[in-house]
Amino acid sequence: MQVRHILHEKGREVVTIGSDATLSETADLLARRHIGAVVVTDRSGGLSGILSERDIVRAIAQHGAEALAQSVAGHMTLSVSICSEATTVDDLMETMTRGRFRHIPVVEDGRLCGIISIGDVVKTRIAETVREAESLREYITAG
Repeated sequence: MQVRHILHEKGREVVTIGSDATLSETADLLARRHIGAVVVTDRSGGLSGILSERDIVRAIAQHGAEALAQSVAGHMTLSVSICSEATTVDDLMETMTRGRFRHIPVVEDGRLCGIISIGDVVKTRIAETVREAESLREYITAG
């Protein structure tokens, strides 16, 4: 299965924020949208970075409550791993496991077109396993 299949099921909406937003604004956005990371974009909508809940927690641990007034730019991950719609779920799982992160933006032709979370990957793998089990049961009972 490929990333395009996951996006077809979950949709292509990507929640973004500018790098000049504060960590407090970002935390509020994450909480309101019930998501764990937000893609940081530049003025033209290009990918600048990614900021996760973990990044906010680390900033607070290092700087205290004052961190919430700091900008996203100082705490976002700049070197973002990306995938394409043709990336396989197996390759995606390997990248996420190796990099120890839970969100990967999907980029096609330089354009942000989705985001995949570890939850999306797990949901997809469970659905695949259920389908395979059902197919095997049908095969066995038909024979």
